Amino acid sequence: MTTHNVGPNGTGSEQTRLEHEIARRRTFAIISHPDAGKTTITEKLLLYGGAIQQAGSVTAHAGTAHTKSDWMSIEQQRGISISSSALTFEFLGRHINLLDTPGHQDFSEDTYRTLTAADSALMVLDAARGVQAQTEKLFAVCRNRGIPILTFVNKLDRPAQDIFELLEQVESTLGITAIPLTWPIGDGPDFRGVYDLVAKQVLLFERVARGKSRAPVSVKSVDDPELGALVGVALHQKLQEDVALIEGAMPPFDHAAFLAGELTPVFFGSAMNNFGIEHFLSTFVDLAPAPGSVRTTQGVRPPEAGFTGFIFKLQANMSRNHRDRTAYMRVASGHFERGMDVTLTRTGRKLRLSQAHTLFAQDREKVEDAYPGDIVGLVNPGVFRIGDVVSVDARVQLPDFPRFTPEVFATMSLRDVTKRKAFHKGLEQLTEEGVVQVFYPTDGARDPYLGAVGPLQFEVFQARLQEEYGVDIEMHVTSYSLVRWLAGDASQVARFARSVEDDQGRPVMLFRSNFDLQYTQDQHPEIEFLPLPKDLTVVD
Repeated sequence: MTTHNVGPNGTGSEQTRLEHEIARRRTFAIISHPDAGKTTITEKLLLYGGAIQQAGSVTAHAGTAHTKSDWMSIEQQRGISISSSALTFEFLGRHINLLDTPGHQDFSEDTYRTLTAADSALMVLDAARGVQAQTEKLFAVCRNRGIPILTFVNKLDRPAQDIFELLEQVESTLGITAIPLTWPIGDGPDFRGVYDLVAKQVLLFERVARGKSRAPVSVKSVDDPELGALVGVALHQKLQEDVALIEGAMPPFDHAAFLAGELTPVFFGSAMNNFGIEHFLSTFVDLAPAPGSVRTTQGVRPPEAGFTGFIFKLQANMSRNHRDRTAYMRVASGHFERGMDVTLTRTGRKLRLSQAHTLFAQDREKVEDAYPGDIVGLVNPGVFRIGDVVSVDARVQLPDFPRFTPEVFATMSLRDVTKRKAFHKGLEQLTEEGVVQVFYPTDGARDPYLGAVGPLQFEVFQARLQEEYGVDIEMHVTSYSLVRWLAGDASQVARFARSVEDDQGRPVMLFRSNFDLQYTQDQHPEIEFLPLPKDLTVVD
């Protein structure tokens, strides 16, 4: 098939179309501490973006629906997100790519990788709890990558902390200037809406049954005499005082500072009740950046260059109708066309990208073309790894993706030995995704060790083996708590550690304590003990 890769030297009409489509794209990820309401906000953004017609509850109560991005059975049973999803919709002439990420800290590595595909991030805070530990950690990743961050303070329909104190907490804890663009009117049962500090108007909301459909909005001026009757005299007076204080004491919103990651615009609302979602989305499409240049090992690659995409996630068994593996590809530059010929730059292998589809949870539609910022699903016959680059330019490489060092370890054994073939298939595909890391004993023992950031990863691994591969295993958490990759002769190091190999055959040692590790290091100064292999970047 003849491809039409558009670059700086393409025809005028092709180049104009490419620039137009790049300008329309907004690709962002949502980050939060667990229970701040991230999954609910994801669902309501889809509702207002027209991607779904009715929102369902995200809880695990019997008989309820589940958010579109939480498609695994274990996600639906627990009401949590444990896998990243890519969702797409159109809004006000913009093409929105929304990356929903796991909120649970045990799946931070999946979130970190997903953030490499985002151009901006929405940080969701609980109005009562403010900045929490996981929020802090993920914020640091966004800052290190230079991603602009918008903030949505959620759950104003519940009792909240003082809003001025919450903004101070954001600034002091995260080291970023927080400028409110809206302001809440009341909280808890007295929550009545928000004041738009830019348009200088009050947005009043009516509750919608179970928050399933778009909420009607009434617009009033802060000085409208009817406002006191609608929200209450006390709330009206407090709003006027708060607005006067904000306008007199806070600096104006600076878009350049926002794009530089120095300032975060703050919005308020209640995702469960649809308060503030549409206003946020309308403002987001104007504030958030379009796709920009990508850093490669050869330099900076502009989005208008010839086609390049990178793989930031692998996922097996997304659909019961398609028992295959999917590679999540972010288009970094140029025009992607289904069936185009590219090079897998890690190996030099030539590929034809003919099996491309959307990633709207389990649903699939063919993708004919895509532009920078878009997320495309590629059927993965086992050739892709996380961090791989596909490009019309065989020289393009990206810096290594960061990895987490495992902190908990478990052994596993088959309950039914006749399932060993299915077990090995599941083990290969799930470790390929990065759900867990696998280590093989060097003494010939058959059963491998699993390594993870947190124990929930083991539960997910066990549940997915059972559901997706029909394999039932027993898992036993071990006393090992440290892992080190060895650079040097590892044959004499096993006295106070367990000798294993990773999935690439590299020598690895598992230790039970820092004392054992330190003793072994002292006994073998000629060997390097590394938290990750030399060719990977460690995340603290």
